[in-house]
Amino acid sequence: MMQRRTDLALEAHELWRGTGASDSLSGVSSCMRRRFGYDTTVVNVKTPAAAQALGKPEGTYVTLDLRPYWKHPADALERAASAVGAELRALLGETVNTILVACLGNGAMTPDAVGPQVAEHILVTRHLRHRKAFAELTAVSVLVPGVLGRTGMEAVETIRGAVRTVRPDVLIAVDALASRSLGRVCATVQLSDTGIVPGSGVGNSRRALDRTSLGIPVIAVGIPTVVDAATLALDILEETGAESVDPAALREHGADVMVTPRDIDAQIRELSRVVGYGINLALQPLDYAELCALMG
Repeated sequence: MMQRRTDLALEAHELWRGTGASDSLSGVSSCMRRRFGYDTTVVNVKTPAAAQALGKPEGTYVTLDLRPYWKHPADALERAASAVGAELRALLGETVNTILVACLGNGAMTPDAVGPQVAEHILVTRHLRHRKAFAELTAVSVLVPGVLGRTGMEAVETIRGAVRTVRPDVLIAVDALASRSLGRVCATVQLSDTGIVPGSGVGNSRRALDRTSLGIPVIAVGIPTVVDAATLALDILEETGAESVDPAALREHGADVMVTPRDIDAQIRELSRVVGYGINLALQPLDYAELCALMG
């Protein structure tokens, strides 16, 4: 069976269960809850064996289903950002005083522009902490490290230098991801405490950003923006009842092809604001109205 490509732990767990090996995988637990009206699934990968079976590092993965957001109720942004913020705050755990947000990706390539666009909606406060009016705010810095082809430096090299200067308690890394399902593209946000591999969502994986490489906890926030063409083709063929499908041929012809929605630019603009505001709500002692007033 061809391995379906996905960066989402929820989908990796679904694929494993679809093999029929068992109803449950030892070392993996999952549960569902609601956050501000959005379905949220939490997958905990607890053992090395479970990590190997799913192809995901040990840790906690939180997936928010934001499909209702696109129905555009009047309070859609507030509820979606609040849901992202609540889940991020839960992953951060104890109070943190200094945060570095690394917004990964290539702003010139739309499906990979999640990080640079999220950076535009982050409330940067590290340079203001010495002023009395801002003393209660968390010190937040933002870095957009760019991509190797433009800077000549790996993202981890640039970020490691910033970590040494800023000395953050936690790094939050934002990037694009790949899904195995078109239904989850630009309709899902995944948060995890396992770090991230920059560029994995668009098929250009670089060196990992995690506690091992940076020496501090790394929380990853990702939006799936693409589907691997071979994975999509195989799913469509199986859904239509096609027989004698050759996975090797699909992989050969679709190895370097990614599929993304035609209005990906508009969708990323919307969700980048959701994620940016969610990060602000998780980090700062502000309610949504106060945040909007500060962000203009």
